[in-house]
Amino acid sequence: MRRAQLDDSFKITRSPVTLREMVCNRLRQAILNFQLLPGDRLVERDLCDRLGVSRTSVREALRHLESEGLVEFADARGPRVAIITLEDACDLYELRCVLEGLIVQLFTLRAGPREIEALEQALEENRKALEGAELPEVIETVQNFYNVLMEGCGNRVAATQLRQLQARVSYLRATSVSQANRRQASNAEMERMVAAIRSGDALAAHQASVDHVRAAAQVALDYLQRQQEHQGEQARELFIPRVQDEPRIER
Repeated sequence: MRRAQLDDSFKITRSPVTLREMVCNRLRQAILNFQLLPGDRLVERDLCDRLGVSRTSVREALRHLESEGLVEFADARGPRVAIITLEDACDLYELRCVLEGLIVQLFTLRAGPREIEALEQALEENRKALEGAELPEVIETVQNFYNVLMEGCGNRVAATQLRQLQARVSYLRATSVSQANRRQASNAEMERMVAAIRSGDALAAHQASVDHVRAAAQVALDYLQRQQEHQGEQARELFIPRVQDEPRIER
């Protein structure tokens, strides 16, 4: 059988953002902005009326947000905003220490002048946002900072793993930076991270990254513990991984 040529009709054309993605973005933002709180019921009919979309679009968006860990189908009463327990938060922060520490260390070892300049620009944008911007802009600039790190670290698997945690990490990040005095401290920690990267000190950069995560964890876990104190749950001490002097493997 002779192979036929694939022509332009094989190409899939669509708008840059689908309706489902738009619904996902609106719901995700409402959760990260604390307009929808953990445990809130997500009634499809109400969401359809508020968003002006069909039940199919809402249902698809909720299933996608379930995969991100922001929505859960806990019982027969239907979906609700996911409740992140202290145990969940500790798990996430421990994993952040491992992944972000490695990514920052590899970025220090592999990034060139262009990547470092992009990181410094992202840090400056974050500094400006932390000085007085609304929470959504702060979260966006922090994520942009980490996007530069992930793109420049040279390890696609580590970057993919961290991106898969992005929604839940963003929720915890919103929890921590919304607390008193956390914004200024957060920027100072990120500045120390960038200073170590700029100097080429991969071990110091790794340590600065872990210190940043631990400081954020302390604030967020204290907040979650106050919110969930009726359950009698206590935050465990976080496990901090030992850094490798040379994380790179020859290719």
